[in-house]
Amino acid sequence: MRIAYAITGVAALFVLSLSVRAENPTPYAGMRIIDTDTPIAEYQEKLLGAIQANKMGIVARACADCGAKAVLDKEIPKNRVIMIFHPRFAVRMLEASVAAGIEAPLRLYLTEQDDGTAKLTYRLPSHIFGAYEVDALDKLGEDLDGVVARIVAEAGK
Repeated sequence: MRIAYAITGVAALFVLSLSVRAENPTPYAGMRIIDTDTPIAEYQEKLLGAIQANKMGIVARACADCGAKAVLDKEIPKNRVIMIFHPRFAVRMLEASVAAGIEAPLRLYLTEQDDGTAKLTYRLPSHIFGAYEVDALDKLGEDLDGVVARIVAEAGK
């Protein structure tokens, strides 16, 4: 009987712990989160300008709130995934590792906070490409870290 109570108690604690578990905002090593004081629309324009000024291409954009509004007629906080890369980096990446091609483009995730300001989340390219343990990809990741850091710094001005 005591064993049954013990098992029931452990199971209850486990279930309770699941309901109070907080989301991990950075599930990957090398994740960067930048909270801004800038409204999301204004920050997005600055970010797009900084991407262009740093000679990176915008490969694609995704907009979940646009889809929610258009398809479901539902309002959700604004968010964008802006995917960036450039052929000069793609050639280096693919010369070093065709398998690493899955990592391009790099993603910048822009989300609207409760107060209307923007938050930017991204993974450091050095962490993305470092997983391959290829010297040329390590160098590429370091170079791209610098490019993304300049983009972020310029967008924050």
